[in-house]
Amino acid sequence: QVQLVESGGGLVQAGESLRLSCAASVSIFSFNAMGWYRQAPGNQRELVARISNRDTTTYAGSVKGRFTISRDNAKNTVYLQMNSLKPEDTAVYYCNGNRLFSVDSWGQGTQVTVSS
Repeated sequence: QVQLVESGGGLVQAGESLRLSCAASVSIFSFNAMGWYRQAPGNQRELVARISNRDTTTYAGSVKGRFTISRDNAKNTVYLQMNSLKPEDTAVYYCNGNRLFSVDSWGQGTQVTVSS
């Protein structure tokens, strides 16, 4: 089974930064793409950022310019640098890995709470 483990969440004040990490048990080259999703209570899970195995990136409009997704292939890890955090960024953040002809892999989630 593929495992994705998120870390780096926490409680911060508005305007501060966090960096989330997603460590994969397999080479991240085996994924077509990896991404970060988030889900706040009462809301649908939404895509925050995505990076393909060719480093093409996609961001939700609400985070564009503030968040940056990146990867460290040697460490089999994907990161989400979150700057200028806002209270509306508060959610559980999930790491996702997509592979062709396979179900998606999901991490357990890490809580990000931004206070005003």
